Amino acid sequence: MTTIEVTTREGQKVDVKASEGLSLMEIIRDGGVDELLALCGGCCSCATCHIIVDEEFARHLPPISADEDDLLDSSAHRNSRSRLSCQIPFTQALEGIRVTLAPED
Repeated sequence: MTTIEVTTREGQKVDVKASEGLSLMEIIRDGGVDELLALCGGCCSCATCHIIVDEEFARHLPPISADEDDLLDSSAHRNSRSRLSCQIPFTQALEGIRVTLAPED
């Protein structure tokens, strides 16, 4: 098992244990980071699991889907490294990934 680093909206860094087979959203939520709302439970229908991925790891992510892209367009805080954490399955390629929770819209 490995860890991922999550920076909360207040700037606190939290190391969360990660396992393959889960999405980043599930890992962050189950790791006790309550700020990540994930209201739709990972169905790619709400954008409340919006994260900013550290530049070093962005190239290891799966391509963004049209649905995810549309949902991120609704955020005033979207940038080039914005993703929905429910759409990123954790793999060994993401070991040590650093993400920041996007501000709430």
